[in-house]
Amino acid sequence: MDLRHLRIAAHGELVSLVLMLANLATVHARAASSLLGPAHGCAYLVVVVATWRLARAAPVARVLALVPGIGGLLAVRSLRRAGPGEQPTAGTAPG
Repeated sequence: MDLRHLRIAAHGELVSLVLMLANLATVHARAASSLLGPAHGCAYLVVVVATWRLARAAPVARVLALVPGIGGLLAVRSLRRAGPGEQPTAGTAPG
């Protein structure tokens, strides 16, 4: 699995969370909750598993992937900063 698939799953996770919260704050339709809940859970699991399976993923990226909602996008950002073959290290600036 490459970074593109991870990025798509991370966006799906965030969008499904935003839609669930909007549904909860407005009409609280049961049908929407029944659809969005499992979709969000599936996207979350795909993000976590995909990040942990990447050989180049640093421990920081793996921990970030565990954060619900935004963690997938943070993990993708961390992986992009590291470059294609590098391991990101904590406390170093890219450049």
